[in-house]
Amino acid sequence: MSSHGKVEGFAPAAEDLFDTSPPDEPLRASALRRWKSRATATVSAAILPIVKRVARPYVGGDSVGEALCVAERLAGEGFGTTLGYWDSGRESLRDIMGTYREAIARLGCGYVSLKPPALRFSAQLAGELAEAAAVRGMRLHCDSHAIKVADASNAMLEAMERRIAAKRLGTTLPGRWRRSLRDADWAAEHGLNVRVVKGQWPDPADPGRPMSQGFLEVIGRLAGRARHVAVATHDFALARESIDRLRSAGTSCEVEVLLGMPARPLVRWAKQNGVAVRVYVPYGAGFIPNALGVLKRNPRLAFAVAREYAALAGEFVSGLTKH
Repeated sequence: MSSHGKVEGFAPAAEDLFDTSPPDEPLRASALRRWKSRATATVSAAILPIVKRVARPYVGGDSVGEALCVAERLAGEGFGTTLGYWDSGRESLRDIMGTYREAIARLGCGYVSLKPPALRFSAQLAGELAEAAAVRGMRLHCDSHAIKVADASNAMLEAMERRIAAKRLGTTLPGRWRRSLRDADWAAEHGLNVRVVKGQWPDPADPGRPMSQGFLEVIGRLAGRARHVAVATHDFALARESIDRLRSAGTSCEVEVLLGMPARPLVRWAKQNGVAVRVYVPYGAGFIPNALGVLKRNPRLAFAVAREYAALAGEFVSGLTKH
């Protein structure tokens, strides 16, 4: 890498290929879309400072150090972890590499999740991280992004295989993509670990594909063939069915949940049945957008934000009346 953080010999493609933020769900009416966009921007700007303060128990924070504190707490509670760096899209490659290197060097157990777009799908940079992980006996895993960059992500993983054993590498397969069945075959043939998710990015070839059905189809393709499968869903029934199928085939597996998402029944069931539970701990400059996403789906966090907002409003009104 050059002194300016650019990858030597690497020609960048369209910038949208490097975006790691989840897509917005499409709305049918354009007027409704515009209204929702304006409303979301207004509300987000108003509550971001509050979310950042009250969401600490639910997200990994801004830095590797903060994420490690969360990981250590979870380890003490009997959970495995993976640290996932959420970039904002404004960091330099040098900074991104520095963050990943620090996570690899400092994480005591668990594994580090990578975002291939943040690395510009660079075989050179990914290889450097693979070498650092190999020295520590650390596992690396690639998160899933838009379907248009799936081939580039797979190519990056293949380049990493030349620097680190396949058993220390992993890929993520969304159930909502048709191609995930083919990618499941590829992952099994390469001896990679696999995380199965419902998926945030749609498949343009089959946008209405039922996610749960697709999820189970991918599980079925991996059962009896994959090295290890992480069932990454908070859908209790889907997770239980997936684990049962994998166990019946003798495939190593675990449940993986996102930090901050309600999953007590699933976690309780997993512990009662001897299934390991891992928590994905997101951190970094993309932490606040992630906190807002968790807020939408976590009533406890939403209540905490509302309570904090009401308290601040009360203090403001009280101050006005005193003067």
